[in-house]
Amino acid sequence: MLAFLAIGLSFMDLCAQTHPSGRFKFSLPFGGKYDYNSIKVRRVIDGDTIELENKERVRLIGIDTPEVWDSPKMERDIKRSSKDREDIIAMGKAATRFTKSLVKDKKVRLEFDAEKRDRYGRLLAYVYLTDGRMLNAELLKEGYAQVYTFPPNVKYVDMFLDLQREARENERGLWKKR
Repeated sequence: MLAFLAIGLSFMDLCAQTHPSGRFKFSLPFGGKYDYNSIKVRRVIDGDTIELENKERVRLIGIDTPEVWDSPKMERDIKRSSKDREDIIAMGKAATRFTKSLVKDKKVRLEFDAEKRDRYGRLLAYVYLTDGRMLNAELLKEGYAQVYTFPPNVKYVDMFLDLQREARENERGLWKKR
């Protein structure tokens, strides 16, 4: 009996985690299997975060889009960019609209790097559209995002830097002169 209790408690340790908000979250590591080679995007949270049909959130690897809500990151963005709050929110909303136009209610394919999840439990992925384009790269190419890498997830950093440089030189999106 004690062996079953020990196994059960060990299993619960594997399945339970405390969310950064302090709430306790319990999930079973079995049940629905999801094909990350073809899964539908349920909604777009912001320019660099989406939610899948299975309700998992995905943070796009290697990029960062401007904030759309007040937050500590918004304050850092204001100081770093010397833009005001309204400009950052407007750019964040534009990035969100762009992301929605490409993936909302559409099937995508996820590619993972060295780490599959971030500290908030979100999947970390490169997201591919059905035509083969990578969403992360498209956001950089059109100037809606900037490079934001965290080793060891740096598989495409050189390509991302090239895309950002090109968007900046051509004054697209964030880099447009006002």
